[in-house]
Amino acid sequence: MYNRLMLIVVFVPLAIVLIALAVANRGPVAFTIDPFNPGNPALTLQMPLFVLMFAAIALGLVIGGMATWLKQGRYRKLARQRSQEAQIMRDTMERDTHKTTTVPGTALAR
Repeated sequence: MYNRLMLIVVFVPLAIVLIALAVANRGPVAFTIDPFNPGNPALTLQMPLFVLMFAAIALGLVIGGMATWLKQGRYRKLARQRSQEAQIMRDTMERDTHKTTTVPGTALAR
């Protein structure tokens, strides 16, 4: 239910806006990689403006995601360490529980 609500409330209007931007900015523009010689045809690409806008958005999402993932690395490491410590404590507690449930003298003698 929540996913369907998010789809309707957020993604449908976002898609409509992005489609409107793509239609409005479909004219070709020159994208030059060489800032010192902008007229160099070998380093100039002609493409629709919306392609550049979407590429910039995608690149920003990727760079932002990578920066966030790297920034949160210490928290993931801490979570792994605490998970291992908790597992060691569970194993110790389980082992101690099995030791205390065996009452001396009740085991069968061989």
